[in-house]
Amino acid sequence: MLMSNFLKIGHRGACGYEPENTLRSIKKALGLGVDMIEFDVYVCKSGELVIIHDDTVNRTTNGQGFVIEMTFEELRRLDAGKGEKIPTLQEVLNLINGQVQVNIELKGAGTAEPVAKVMKDYLSKSLTSWTPEHFLVSSFNHFELQTFHRIIPEIKLGALICALPITLAQFAQDLGAYSLNPSIEFLNQAFIDDAHNRGLKVFVYTVNLPEDIARMKAMDVDGVFSNFPDRL
Repeated sequence: MLMSNFLKIGHRGACGYEPENTLRSIKKALGLGVDMIEFDVYVCKSGELVIIHDDTVNRTTNGQGFVIEMTFEELRRLDAGKGEKIPTLQEVLNLINGQVQVNIELKGAGTAEPVAKVMKDYLSKSLTSWTPEHFLVSSFNHFELQTFHRIIPEIKLGALICALPITLAQFAQDLGAYSLNPSIEFLNQAFIDDAHNRGLKVFVYTVNLPEDIARMKAMDVDGVFSNFPDRL
C-alpha cells in the first residue's frame, strides 16, 4: 500500500461531527474519504481492549470512573454519545476492514502486548484485508512503543511528542520511529526539515482551522490529524 504525499487523518474518527472514538465516528471518517483513521486504545479491568481517549470515562460518556478500574460489561453499559457504546479494538478493525490505514495510539501502561497480539491475529488470517502497511502504532509512552516493536518489528511506529526535543536524532534513532507526531502548538520549520533530513515523516495534530491546514501544507508536513477531515 502506497502512502499519499499528504495524509488526511481522521482524528478519533471524525470527532468534529460524531462522538469521538465510536463506530459512528469511524463510519463518518470513512465516508469523508480519509487516508487514515486514528483512535485510542486502553486495556480495561477485565482485559478487553477498548477504544477511548481519556483515562476516565467522565468526559466522553454518561458515567464516572477510571477505565482501567472498570470491567468491559460496566463500560459497555455507558452511553458514549448519541446512543453509541464504547467499542473494542476488534470491532473497529472489523468495521474498517483494511479500507484505509489506521493509527492505533497506545494509552496507558501495558497496552503494547495485548494490542500486538490482536494485530498478529488479524495479520495471520488468510481471508483478511490487513497488511503491515495498513498500521501505524503511536504513543506518548515511548517505552510502550519499544515493547511493541520487539513483538512486531515490521509495524511502523509514530512517536507522539508535545514539545520539541533538542536531541531529535538520538531520540528517533533509539526508538526506530517511522514518524514524529508533534502538536501544532510547538511545530516549526526547522523541526520539519530536520526530521525529513533524517528520513522521518511528520504527522501533525490536531489541525482544524483552514488557515492552519494551509500553513501545514506550505511547511511540507506529511499529514495532519483533524477532527474535520473533509477540510483537508
